[in-house]
Amino acid sequence: MAFQCQRDCFMKEFVTTVVSCCPAEHKQEVNGKKETVKGFNVKLQDTILFPEGGGQPDDHGLIGDVPVIKVTRHGADAVHFVSSSLEVGQEVQLKLDWDRRFDHMQQHSGQHLISALAETMFGFKTTSWELGRQRSNIELDTASVTPAQLQALEEAVNEKIRAHVPVTLQLLALDDPALEKARSRGLPDDLAGPVRIIDIEGIDANMCCGTHVSNLSQLQAIKLLSTEKGKKNKTNLIFLVGNRVLKYAEKCYSTERSLVSLLKTGPDEHVEAVAKTQKCVKLLQKSNLGLLRDLALLIAQNFKSSPQRGNFFTLHKKEGDNEFMNIIANEIGPETLVFLSVGEEKGPGLFLLAGPSDVVSEMGPRALEMLEGKGAGKNGRFQGKANSLARLGEVEAVLQQRCQLLASGEE
Repeated sequence: MAFQCQRDCFMKEFVTTVVSCCPAEHKQEVNGKKETVKGFNVKLQDTILFPEGGGQPDDHGLIGDVPVIKVTRHGADAVHFVSSSLEVGQEVQLKLDWDRRFDHMQQHSGQHLISALAETMFGFKTTSWELGRQRSNIELDTASVTPAQLQALEEAVNEKIRAHVPVTLQLLALDDPALEKARSRGLPDDLAGPVRIIDIEGIDANMCCGTHVSNLSQLQAIKLLSTEKGKKNKTNLIFLVGNRVLKYAEKCYSTERSLVSLLKTGPDEHVEAVAKTQKCVKLLQKSNLGLLRDLALLIAQNFKSSPQRGNFFTLHKKEGDNEFMNIIANEIGPETLVFLSVGEEKGPGLFLLAGPSDVVSEMGPRALEMLEGKGAGKNGRFQGKANSLARLGEVEAVLQQRCQLLASGEE
């Protein structure tokens, strides 16, 4: 069957009846992690909430005052996952999240238009597409799209938008000869009822289950952002339609104003200003590395020249890198146990344990465990990354005690 959302994509409220309600579980993303949520699967006599399909995400909305978490299609039924149970036979009012729906309509109808003209103009067939949260992409069956082709395609799709081309819906039986004239990437195995044809007048007739605008003027504008290499000699075309174009322009303008404030230059000079800044940063980094190397040599030489030096040397610095630590260890020599670390004292960082091979082999893993890090060692060197340097003092104390035992001859 065709749901009410497919017969009338602009309907925002609808009264229907609960057909079934049973306990169910749904996996959803919470703070970047998949979690299983308990609730109920609800089937309605009909629905204005689109179940995901055809590359288009599902709708959001309410059944009465109960939020609909997910809508999926099972054969001829739309299944609404909700957190509260609903009484079978109960008459309920559906309310649609219109902003989300209209955004999906713009992106989906825009995809149909782009795909049709890409094939007509250049022979690029669409093999799949994805309606993303911020931007969408079309997979084209071509190894590359030139900048000139991208510009020509963008100009063509926006010309059709300005021409106010109608978009109509047809419901055809599976044996209707008119289906042969419609484009399709294949029908689902569990298709029930008539086949929907989305017809962009004079441009494209395509089998599709999704929701669409009724006139291309409702797309407002299309921006083809870029292309990128896809799978198996294909190209992904990244695009925005309608309100997403406006939001993108607003975001770009906000970024531009921030850069004007930071760089103290006009927008036309931003690239040059950033290039100069990067060059200065590289020079400063090079100079800083040179100073750190000189400092490492001085630290090692100062320790070696001290008459009170023992068989253990430890140092922590906020700034530094692996090379800085290795210079110190090399300069001091393998007879002394050296423990060095760089980074924020209670945050992540780097560490190095160097000296007598047997002591390093024994104490390296212990230090690694205390610093909650990852690392490895061989030939009198053990180094790694610490998740936390908060226990540096404890590590130093354990190593100091080990050196004292070694010096006393108790081992």
